[in-house]
Amino acid sequence: MKLGSLIALAPFLAMTVTAVAAMLAIAVKRNLALINGIAGAGIVISLLLLAPARQQAPAQVTPLLRIDDYALFFIALLLCAGLAVLGLCHDYFKERGGENEELPLLLVTALLGGSVLAASSHFAAFFLGLEILSISLFTLIGYPVNQLRPLEAAIKYLILSGVSSAFLLMGIAFLYAQSGELSFNGMSRFILSQPAMNTVVLSGIVLIVAGLGFKLSLVPFHLWTPDVYEGAPAPVTAFIATVSKGAVFALLLRLFAETGSYAYAPLQPVLGFIAVLSILGGNLLALLQKNVKRLLAYSSIAHMGYLLVAFIAGARIAKPLVVESVGFYLVAYFITTIGAFGVVSVLSSADQEAGDMAVYRGLFWRRPWLAGTFTLMLLSLAGIPLTAGFIGKFYIFASGADGKLWGLLAAVIVGSGLGLFYYLRIIVTMSTEEDEGKETELRTMPGEQLSALTLAVLSLLLVWFGILPESLIHSIRAVADIFGK
Repeated sequence: MKLGSLIALAPFLAMTVTAVAAMLAIAVKRNLALINGIAGAGIVISLLLLAPARQQAPAQVTPLLRIDDYALFFIALLLCAGLAVLGLCHDYFKERGGENEELPLLLVTALLGGSVLAASSHFAAFFLGLEILSISLFTLIGYPVNQLRPLEAAIKYLILSGVSSAFLLMGIAFLYAQSGELSFNGMSRFILSQPAMNTVVLSGIVLIVAGLGFKLSLVPFHLWTPDVYEGAPAPVTAFIATVSKGAVFALLLRLFAETGSYAYAPLQPVLGFIAVLSILGGNLLALLQKNVKRLLAYSSIAHMGYLLVAFIAGARIAKPLVVESVGFYLVAYFITTIGAFGVVSVLSSADQEAGDMAVYRGLFWRRPWLAGTFTLMLLSLAGIPLTAGFIGKFYIFASGADGKLWGLLAAVIVGSGLGLFYYLRIIVTMSTEEDEGKETELRTMPGEQLSALTLAVLSLLLVWFGILPESLIHSIRAVADIFGK
């Protein structure tokens, strides 16, 4: 392999070395702080190595991976999210019993799998990255191992993830049987050379979309989401809701843009129907929830529906605008979701997750900085101005309007109104004083420095990108230009 290819792969190699170093360190001495430090240092080094990798871009490293600005942007986003989650995990797990040193190792391997997805240009790399990510998540969801609820959530995710992998493999097999190609470029040449719509290829694409629908928890593939979000530890839930879904969506967008799958017109109404179901179903079901983690789970389903609107618009508008819309929305979604689950993580005790809405009653009077942070995150999820969520929602509207997707935009408007209601319900609960004689147990640990720092940085980014989004927009436009060439 040439030196340039090795430099382009440097971030992946750094993550791999970090995972091996963490395993060796665990074998020598079990110390959660030490393993967290190794994992954190490895993630930072991987981030720094993105700069020399960008100097080699665009580079096709073997037929499997394409290192370009698009891949590097999403890898950077995944690594930053992983670093934030690692900080939350340190404070969350240090007071819990059991041997949790493997958790940072699994976070790194999951980031490696997500990064492979973002750079995939071949169905073999696509499936390999997805399985590395999924297998790491199976175990992450099961922490801490001395509790039944996380183990139940891990088993549910394992079973349904296996089903989704079966859909994906069958879809890939259909495509290969017709085209004899597994690379995205080869598949594009085959689709463009067909004089008419190939039914087998269309069936394969539908199966792949169904398989990825499980990973993105789109309706009707969403049934695992509330139980897994509720059962998994709060920082791990933040990781699933952001890194897992962000990597899969980045892969899905590249897959459709590079293979020419947008050319299959019958896919558009199917995807539109899934988007409407996800937006309305996620928001309506969130209205019924009294558990904050389940409420945020259904909220994430709705947000994936919003993202799907911009994705569908790719069949009618320029691809760079679609990438710009999806990129900005994912950045805003990552910040707000990690911040929201970060607050849940800080409030959770060693015995119980802070899921019950009663835990948040009177939070403004007891922990005002936490309540203020949570309020900011919820307002961004609702798309209120002066937050990054508002700019992200504006991008969704712009993409939908350019594509003349009026029905989908109507669903977005209705869903946003429903979402505002249940987000405000949490804020009202936090501002309501507790009844006399009733005090909710609340975690008050002094050792929350990393979590507090993480939440402070996320809050600043949320407001910064909401008021001055130009720098981020310019960065994403540079990434999106690769699809305009």
